[in-house]
Amino acid sequence: MSNNYSKQREIILEVIKNTRIHPTIEEIYEMVTKVDCKISKSTVYRNVKILAENDTIKKITMQEGPDRFDYIHFPHHHAVCEICGKVFDFEYNFETKKMSKSIKKQTGVISNMDCITINGICENCKSKK
Repeated sequence: MSNNYSKQREIILEVIKNTRIHPTIEEIYEMVTKVDCKISKSTVYRNVKILAENDTIKKITMQEGPDRFDYIHFPHHHAVCEICGKVFDFEYNFETKKMSKSIKKQTGVISNMDCITINGICENCKSKK
């Protein structure tokens, strides 16, 4: 049975690897069932959780709406549209050690600086206003 689980996890991971939309678990489930219609929703949820806990994929915690997931394994950050919720990748060399020290000094919080999330309004939503 565990062989079946590893095959299902591999399908789920491949789906996440091959998308750049930072999908929700629900979107991952929809994409996975197009590859293998027999995979249940609970299997997808359980395996996405395991992949995130193993740092195989990154969980992007959203201020509003469901969490999103990302596979890209090079240093990058995220910009999130406050209106449509779309997540964009961007690269920028933040002075993370300096920033982390400053945050700790001001707040006492030890921050996770491997990925910074910036909120704003995307071009598409801005043009609709």
